Amino acid sequence: MSSHENLTRTVAEWIVRQSALDLPDALDHHVRRMLLDHLAGVSASAVGEVSRAVGTHVARSYSGSTSTAIGHGRTSALGAALLNGTNGHGIESDEGYTPGSMHPTSVVFPAVFAVAQERGIDGPRVLRAAAIGMELACRLADAGHPATRNRHFHNTPVAGVFGAAAAVAVLLELDVDRVANALGIAGSHASGVFEFLGGSAEIKRFHPGKAARDGIASADLADAGLTGPTTILEGRDGYFAAYAGEEGTDWFADTVTRGLGEEWVLLRTYVKPYPCCRHLHGAIDAMVVLREEHGIDPDSIASIEVGTFAIATRHAGRVLDTVLQAQLSLPFTVAVAAVRGSVTMTDFAQPTRHDAQIVSLMDKIIVRLDEAADASYPKTGRPAEVTVTTADGATYRHRVEQPYGEPTNPMSDADLEVKARGLVEPLIGADGAKTLIESCWNFDSLAFLDDLDAAVRSSPTLA
Repeated sequence: MSSHENLTRTVAEWIVRQSALDLPDALDHHVRRMLLDHLAGVSASAVGEVSRAVGTHVARSYSGSTSTAIGHGRTSALGAALLNGTNGHGIESDEGYTPGSMHPTSVVFPAVFAVAQERGIDGPRVLRAAAIGMELACRLADAGHPATRNRHFHNTPVAGVFGAAAAVAVLLELDVDRVANALGIAGSHASGVFEFLGGSAEIKRFHPGKAARDGIASADLADAGLTGPTTILEGRDGYFAAYAGEEGTDWFADTVTRGLGEEWVLLRTYVKPYPCCRHLHGAIDAMVVLREEHGIDPDSIASIEVGTFAIATRHAGRVLDTVLQAQLSLPFTVAVAAVRGSVTMTDFAQPTRHDAQIVSLMDKIIVRLDEAADASYPKTGRPAEVTVTTADGATYRHRVEQPYGEPTNPMSDADLEVKARGLVEPLIGADGAKTLIESCWNFDSLAFLDDLDAAVRSSPTLA
């Protein structure tokens, strides 16, 4: 048993206590921002191949009509959570929490919405449940990162399933004992490993959907009377022991409990301006700045050196057979930024992946470890330094400590709306995008999900 013997119980008591309180105004607004970002990404992902594959599985295995799977119609709560969670992570557009290297919305919102629709729950209780679940997921991920990642686990599903279970427990109004059991059951569902990275396997997209589905099951099983280990977080054979290691060295209980209920770490989530792995964004930002400030002609570039933190250096792949491989590649995304001045969703399509100018420039890009950047990540920054040398011997350098969209370098509400429109207007038109944006800012009901689903399903993209 760890020195923090009552960690799971402490968390369960906070969940029940917090569920009776209104969200602070700033947090309420922030959760609505997260909601808009999430639903735009879900909608854009719903027309993809992974979504179709998971949709086929859901149609075969999850009968029902209680909940909306955007782009797929009505299905069961478990089926909707599985599909919407997968699509939340489907195009690498989802927000995240840097200290925990995880994406809370793609796990928690799908679980909350599916159960809320099934139970006829609307209004502030839905946002409150989502906020509580996402807060817990961020704190648990932060408490064990980077030890969990270094043990090959994907933080989004392994920590996210606890957040989903907590959020659904709020909707079900479970008492402290049953919340603790729900968390204990969630611990047996925590899964997701990084082997997808080497082979670019699309199972990565599925991880948040699985965690959303399993979070619902964990809370529902606890509600039905099944018990789980109520020392799941701190126990000798519990979550942190298995996924991180030794308390005080590999994981830190006070990261979970410090300021819990008073200081919301959820306010420090970021928004992605580019639809690719967040570890790549600092280097993209730096390349964009160099291109704009110095008018660098990409054909004049002799070499580009990217210095960054260790985990980011693992994203140096040069095989571009799939969209995911491109979305996880520093050389590719930096080359695109150098040539085109930004990185958009269309840049991951096959024509760009095979573009001779971009492929040639990739061969001139070196990715190396920057010791100062590695010391900074994940607690104080996601640094990247890009050095461009041109054929005439000129050298240009720019360093980014925090990429655009981080809380210290935030994306405005207006820019977030621009991002959302860019994702959904090709599918549902300008009027549909306007309705989605207004529904998120003014959220008080889930009724708009069926209209959004119908609009996505009638998109010419699916014709």
